[in-house]
Amino acid sequence: MTMTVRTAALLALCALIPGASAAAEKYPTKPVRIIVGFGPGSSSDTLARVLAQGLGASLGQQFIVEVRPGAGSNVAAASVVRSPKDGYTLFMATGSSTIRTAVSSNLTFDFAKDLAPIALVGNVPFVLAANPALGVNTVQELIALARSKPDSLTFGASAVGTTGYLSAQLFNRTAGVNLVIAPYPSTAQATTDLITGRISVMFASASNVLQLVEDGKLKALAVGQSTRSEMIPNVPTMLEAGLPGVDASIWIGLLAPAGTPAEIIEQLAAATNEFLKSSEAARQMRLQGMEPLGGTPGAFARRIADDTAKWAAITSAAGLEK
Repeated sequence: MTMTVRTAALLALCALIPGASAAAEKYPTKPVRIIVGFGPGSSSDTLARVLAQGLGASLGQQFIVEVRPGAGSNVAAASVVRSPKDGYTLFMATGSSTIRTAVSSNLTFDFAKDLAPIALVGNVPFVLAANPALGVNTVQELIALARSKPDSLTFGASAVGTTGYLSAQLFNRTAGVNLVIAPYPSTAQATTDLITGRISVMFASASNVLQLVEDGKLKALAVGQSTRSEMIPNVPTMLEAGLPGVDASIWIGLLAPAGTPAEIIEQLAAATNEFLKSSEAARQMRLQGMEPLGGTPGAFARRIADDTAKWAAITSAAGLEK
């Protein structure tokens, strides 16, 4: 079998690092910890436990999930950054980490530089949902109504500085409208007010609103991402609606401390991608309202860079600079 250029390059790199190849060949020889920055039952916690089972079965070692909530996952991220660069402490991050980078001036680490991407694991698709009484069936109809009635429509969102809030800002900026953004302490409260008509629209997890849409209590206008969701395939994307770049979905991905040997990163990436192709991964993730992603460390790094730049621009326009 011919050795690929990439593999040869990795082996050459490891040859320059004393003990690197040996460490990678033996890895893992003890339990691996996956640190989660949000509470038990959160999307990242749930997905980490699903992935831990798959990696454990594939790599023949136990993967243990540890929950360390606080400061929007910054506590967990900082602890992983300070951990040994040996592949035995990993971080299950969400897209909100790129927002924290954009809005926080007191971080003790650089998310893009101090953590090494392994693979995107899953995606939580969000839907732009409207109260049926609003009388709109498409995103373009919503935009037309918003322009005809300036400052009269309300966009429900989670707290200021969160993915939901900034996604609403992104929608306004991209569509050229000014829906009044109404922050809520919880998605459940915002959803209740959307059903009763106290607010006009909001981005909500597809799994949370799917039944409400089917019951006619809410109207799904678009999926807040560039590809259609398998959970709600008949709903067009923001790209199809004419608003490219409006992505309200939340990705979840696996990272390690920067400096972790390249062979270990590649090994973890390969095992993660292999598991995500399985029917068991798809089954468990769909039960939790998620969709498998996967991909290379390089693709994940580009996603982090793109999202960080996007949210930095939005936070600046919204007056939420560091």
